[in-house]
Amino acid sequence: MLDVRGVTKRFGGIVANNDISFQVGAGELVGVIGPNGAGKSTLFDVLTGFQTADAGEVLLDGRAVTRLRPDQISRLGVARTFQKLKPFTHMTVLENVMVGAFQKTADPARARREALEALERVGLADKAEAHARVLSTGQRKRLELARALATRPRLLLLDEVTGGVDLRSIPGLVALVRELNTAGTALVVIEHNMGVIMDISRRIVALHLGEVIADGPPAAVGRDPRVVEAYLGRAYVR
Repeated sequence: MLDVRGVTKRFGGIVANNDISFQVGAGELVGVIGPNGAGKSTLFDVLTGFQTADAGEVLLDGRAVTRLRPDQISRLGVARTFQKLKPFTHMTVLENVMVGAFQKTADPARARREALEALERVGLADKAEAHARVLSTGQRKRLELARALATRPRLLLLDEVTGGVDLRSIPGLVALVRELNTAGTALVVIEHNMGVIMDISRRIVALHLGEVIADGPPAAVGRDPRVVEAYLGRAYVR
């Protein structure tokens, strides 16, 4: 489904992504790990059109999407969440999710119906008429997810789905990610919680200094000396 070929992104003298290549198959769940500054969120920006690669290409179902705008990529079935949560705080929770639904329909009634379905799916239906500004961090994470789901994606990119969330909320978010994948949605998940990402992923791509240093099954990547040295630490494998 997704084919990333030699993607490079520079910001002046800083190389955020350097010749990154990997693939994601239909229905696959791929984790992306690495220390802060490894280029993970920049990679998501490139994959979804928020940044343009300086070299390489991104293909979706064999079609090059490297130069497309975020809205064009979204309409092809790719959605994402953001590490830094920025809901439309002056709007209700329902209105926030309808923004996502309008990517695929111009009918307000249908957008409202699909937004309500997305809120039900993430467990926020009871907050539909509340203003987004009153939500907790965990609830805002679910709102981000609902807004992405309302675009009806085939491929969903999640940036730090459990980041900043209280421990009690994590199992519910993990269960939701599993449910989405079981239903057939392909996912690429950036996550620092190693217990979570190693448990839910079928494959792990590890980044360091903007480069792929490992790509494979979670257990193998967790033992890879380059990953241990750059990110996990030796205590992780003891």
